[in-house]
Amino acid sequence: MFSTNNFHGRQTWEYDADAGTPEERAQVEKARQHFYQNRFNVKPYSDHLCRFQLLREKKFKQSIPQEKVDDDDEKISYKTADATMRRAINFWSALQSPHGHWPALNAGVMFYVPPFNEDGGWGLHIEGPSMMMCTVLNYLAMRILGEGPDGGLNSACSRARKWILDHGGAMYSASWGKTWMAILGVYDWEGSNPMPPEFWFHRTLVPLHPSKMFCYCRLTLMPMSYFYGKRFVGPITPLIQQLREEIYHQPYNQIKWPRVRHFCAEEDNNYPNGRLQRLMWDGFTMWPSLF
Repeated sequence: MFSTNNFHGRQTWEYDADAGTPEERAQVEKARQHFYQNRFNVKPYSDHLCRFQLLREKKFKQSIPQEKVDDDDEKISYKTADATMRRAINFWSALQSPHGHWPALNAGVMFYVPPFNEDGGWGLHIEGPSMMMCTVLNYLAMRILGEGPDGGLNSACSRARKWILDHGGAMYSASWGKTWMAILGVYDWEGSNPMPPEFWFHRTLVPLHPSKMFCYCRLTLMPMSYFYGKRFVGPITPLIQQLREEIYHQPYNQIKWPRVRHFCAEEDNNYPNGRLQRLMWDGFTMWPSLF
């Protein structure tokens, strides 16, 4: 690593397996095992390692005894409430950074890479239920990164493939998933609903102009509409041909792609498309063939 300003304002972290005392290493290992064993029930990791470090630096020791209140107690005394408040203030004061703030997890950039669910699939966010689009894209990513059809920790690939096939196959992915699969070459563009790049050339006065969309949708649709217009497909390698046979029930070459354009798994279909929307998509799909 190098820096043009001598790493001013930047922290670097190095892993040291022998850091700390044996008691501290045992505490960290206990927290790791507890998180792993309960990872499907409590997804956030609760900043345990950061808290261990801050409490150690402050040499913190809780001196205020814990107050216990029964569930059937209708009234809580002032003494109990005061002691509980003081105990909480004492604890959180020890967790305050020397800079004055309270460090906490900020996993915003990791929003779209949620953890593996117990049923073998992936959701859209850290606590989301499994979805076809997320499961297919994660399965394809693992295979491209070198995992075999039955590879991955705890047979992640085979479990993900089973989830995909049990829910109808990759053709039931949401539209964005179909787009990425078409670019990769494991899905046919004829099975995708249209994203005409011509919309971007219309005047902004048009009610359906993409510039009127929410920014995240607009910035995603722009490159996708370009790839759709080009019908871009990456190189068809032996791995791509193998993936084509892993995520569908029927042989890839026998799939009637125009018939699966409107397919969407129940888990992905948060807002079912109405007849008018499907009619518009069908019209935009047929329009180029008329000229």
